[in-house]
Amino acid sequence: MTSIASQDQTIARRLHDAHDTYKEQTLLHRRFKHKDIVPLLNSLSGQTPFEVSQIGESLEKRSIHQVKAGTGTHKVLLWSQMHGDEATATMALFDIFNFLKASDDGFDDFREVVLANTTLYFVPMLNPDGAERFQRRTATDIDMNRDALRLQTPEGALLKKLQQTLQPLVGFNLHDQNPRYSVGKTGKQAVMSFLATAYNEERNVNEVRERSMQLIVGMNQVVQQFVPGQVGRFDDEFEPRAFGDNIQKWGTTLVLVESGGYKGDVEKMIIRRLNFVAILTALKAIADGSYKREDTADYQRIPENGRLLFDVLIRNATVVREGQAVTVDVGIFHNEINTSNGGFRYKSVIDDIGDLSTFHGLNEIDATGLTLVPAHVYAEPLNSAADLQQLDAVSLRREGISVFKVRQKPDDWYPQHPVHLLYEGDLPAQPLAIDQIPTFLLLKDNQIIYQFVNGFWGDTIDESGKRCNGIAE
Repeated sequence: MTSIASQDQTIARRLHDAHDTYKEQTLLHRRFKHKDIVPLLNSLSGQTPFEVSQIGESLEKRSIHQVKAGTGTHKVLLWSQMHGDEATATMALFDIFNFLKASDDGFDDFREVVLANTTLYFVPMLNPDGAERFQRRTATDIDMNRDALRLQTPEGALLKKLQQTLQPLVGFNLHDQNPRYSVGKTGKQAVMSFLATAYNEERNVNEVRERSMQLIVGMNQVVQQFVPGQVGRFDDEFEPRAFGDNIQKWGTTLVLVESGGYKGDVEKMIIRRLNFVAILTALKAIADGSYKREDTADYQRIPENGRLLFDVLIRNATVVREGQAVTVDVGIFHNEINTSNGGFRYKSVIDDIGDLSTFHGLNEIDATGLTLVPAHVYAEPLNSAADLQQLDAVSLRREGISVFKVRQKPDDWYPQHPVHLLYEGDLPAQPLAIDQIPTFLLLKDNQIIYQFVNGFWGDTIDESGKRCNGIAE
């Protein structure tokens, strides 16, 4: 006879494999805005099994909506994008809406259990003003997740009103976390992390918090199928201002979900799929009560998030200082910068230099025997970045020339090929220093082995790599 646990794993695998069927195709990039989801919400109105209503508005008068589904006794409140730049779960919620309205796909029994035993209240994009700017904070410049006591944001006040009015059994607080967190000391990237928030300084466990832990144990088991060893547990230090901690204190079981990073998945489509599976299987566990069989000791066995990983870690490079050869490791971060067209580019930075042997990188290069030197600079200053179109950047790059001085400050126009535009300031790596843009060469016997531009090199600059280029300092 198949065990219940095995059945759950099979259902999770089926949901995972079927996700593309329900994936909302209008949301394929993280930087969508309020105007992009309103038509989707309007289209749900009147469709079975949904009730869609406007329940409030942001400081800048953008509508905040609730999508209700189900008729069961167990109320569940799910909200996403309380931080405007944390959009992964919002995409997954719209996938879940597509799933809930489907039929004759092999999941009818699953949907029936969930919708007959729970009443679901979804609030996608709780912070539409932040989403408009793709920033963490609201238009008040307040972090809503630190506003549970003062309630100075209209969006935060709305969330508390929902919790106090609905008194849901379970709340899902859906976030994105820094994609550089590791799982414990493993050096593996935390693709997803969970937290059963504390409700007091002592971090006691009552029935409400125990339920959080049990639900997370089940979600962890599900996600581990697809990213083994890459699930973490967020630090549970009590934060008296935070909504997660307070909602747990107010009597609603709080499950905090953090979407981290997955190497090569810039738009988080893989983690979106994992959210889809983890949330749906958790809703079924609430509906049929199967979460009660989980041992909270298994929650404590999930490794805590560890120290940050570098996007790139160069080990054992040689630099020359005052005529002396020095061996250093170089840690690089790729930071996203919003652009005026609604997209982003990277502005990378050297975060640390020295002995980084106890750290890990998402990408690592063993530079033993290689010497790090400044990139070569094009001989003649250019009037503007547009003048690059007259040059053969590919041929110049083969010679190690990737830095071009420009007399006019570059705007949001960037060349197709990876270059470093030097408007003012000093050439990076002359000498190498923290907070520089990582543009330099790694040589062996004067032969170029690696050519870095803005922290990217060789195969790491692909078709979408325009976002890596055109650095202005």
